[in-house]
Amino acid sequence: MAADAMLLGRRTYDGFAAAWPSMTDEAGFADKMNSMPKYVVSSTLTEPTWANTTVIGLEDIEDLEGNILVAGSHQLVQALLEHRLVDTVRLVLYPTALGSGKKLFEVPSDFTLVSAEPSDQVVLLEYARA
Repeated sequence: MAADAMLLGRRTYDGFAAAWPSMTDEAGFADKMNSMPKYVVSSTLTEPTWANTTVIGLEDIEDLEGNILVAGSHQLVQALLEHRLVDTVRLVLYPTALGSGKKLFEVPSDFTLVSAEPSDQVVLLEYARA
């Protein structure tokens, strides 16, 4: 809820744009998701259908300000870290045993874990650039 905008890769955007516009909830999270500015990093999307969506290139990310929510978007997260475009990473960890799969990201050596806060169902992790 503290996010000022959302940053998405193309595939994640496609899934979110198909689902979120019709969602509602009592806490107001759906309204927040639908009304906040959304930026999609894509070279192929030309006509975004989800309200308040702008298509940008990776080179435009440095111009974004505020708290930016990145949901999913594995390739985008990797690119953000590789290009040093991230100062803080906050993760909501839902413990699930899957057996295999790809890692979300390799924690860059200049990031440190600054907090780990358990709640009933999840663990909130925060990493910051040292």
